[in-house]
Amino acid sequence: MTKYFGHRGYSGNYPENTMLAFQKAIEVGADGIELDVQFSKDGHLVVIHDETLDRTTTGTGLVREHTLEELKSLDASFKFTGKYGINQIPTLGEVLSYMSDKDAVTNIELKTGVFEYEGIEEAVWNCIKEHNVADKVIISSFNHYSILRMRKIAPELKCGLLTDCWLINAGKYVHDLNVPCYHPAFRNLTPEITAELKEYGLIINTWTVNTAEDFKYLESLGIDVAIGNYPETAVIR
Repeated sequence: MTKYFGHRGYSGNYPENTMLAFQKAIEVGADGIELDVQFSKDGHLVVIHDETLDRTTTGTGLVREHTLEELKSLDASFKFTGKYGINQIPTLGEVLSYMSDKDAVTNIELKTGVFEYEGIEEAVWNCIKEHNVADKVIISSFNHYSILRMRKIAPELKCGLLTDCWLINAGKYVHDLNVPCYHPAFRNLTPEITAELKEYGLIINTWTVNTAEDFKYLESLGIDVAIGNYPETAVIR
């Protein structure tokens, strides 16, 4: 059965990448959550998608140019401002603490596609160990070098390569890099591409799946995980 992860939490109805969005995703029965992690100016792992603050928070400028204290002073409610009170940018530790006793997976995307954030892989691994959730975590990134660094640091972790393009021979590419999961955009999953991925025994986790029709199509292909903004899409089916 195809599982469903809340993309940035239950981001369709709650402020993305906030504790509220993660809690609501779990409450409606999501099999997991997906989130994005970056470094603050003072080296803390913070959960936010964009490299800049402007779209989702009351702040401006680059995330990496603000301290944790400065980031915590912002409201990250995005388009839901005023509807659910003040929602802070969480740290990765806060999210993993909440998820540690849940029967659900946390997909951590390393936001190393624009800024490499030197040392972030080891910092994320240390946080995972601190909260004892190594068996309930998937690490992904569009920066495939970042994933290879994580594989070297913690080979026991499940990792996936993110793509948003029509990668030729994707199964062979991912397999040859000794990475167990592939995370493509779901529109790129034709039956032929899916078959090639399955030939290599890869776990296929795809995004961003927001309708029951698309979810059922992916189920018919045998996709492992659909990641989307509306967890009830899969829970109520």
